[in-house]
Amino acid sequence: MPVLDIITVEYLITATLVVLAPGTGVIYTVSTGVFRGGVPSIAAAFGCTMGIVPHLAASLLGLAALLHASALAFQVVKILGILYLLYLAWGMLRDGGRMELDDSARKSGRGVWRDLGGIALRGGLINVLNPKLSIFFLAFIPQFVPAATPGSLPHILVLAAVFMALTFIVFIGYGLLANAVRHRILASESVTKWLKRGFAAAFAGFAARLALAER
Repeated sequence: MPVLDIITVEYLITATLVVLAPGTGVIYTVSTGVFRGGVPSIAAAFGCTMGIVPHLAASLLGLAALLHASALAFQVVKILGILYLLYLAWGMLRDGGRMELDDSARKSGRGVWRDLGGIALRGGLINVLNPKLSIFFLAFIPQFVPAATPGSLPHILVLAAVFMALTFIVFIGYGLLANAVRHRILASESVTKWLKRGFAAAFAGFAARLALAER
């Protein structure tokens, strides 16, 4: 089977539905779009997308199966992920939700790039520290490769690349939609206060769900 023929309508629909589902990456990208703006939200989308690369690599190399089999490795990554999500929740409340670029960053191109890099890094860590992703990719992508396909690695790589592209595109859409309404939201102090609490609660909720996750 030609490599590109592996990209079926069924795969595109399923992968898109998976990406559209609200998760930690979506919440992070949307909150960045609301409180930081359009360009920072694209940086958040990029970071979240890059954060799935280690999991895709782990599933291809068989490390995901090792993580699934090792209780200690799974628990270590899970605990780090929980702590990080709680840190994001606390940071949302601490920063008051108004995470604008400061004046020095606006005046300095280097400061802007440093700030955007930090946003991308935080987005990447959200996915890197989620041990369930490796197991998800280990089970998800191979099922769209016909069992009789010889040399399936190129096909899996193509499907993984498509999944990453869909993630980046969808997350950019989420971030830009959030940016489109940000001025109306930030114009109201009460709405801003409740929204930041909502985002903080979402991060804390994802941390609680991860805490209950089993291998």
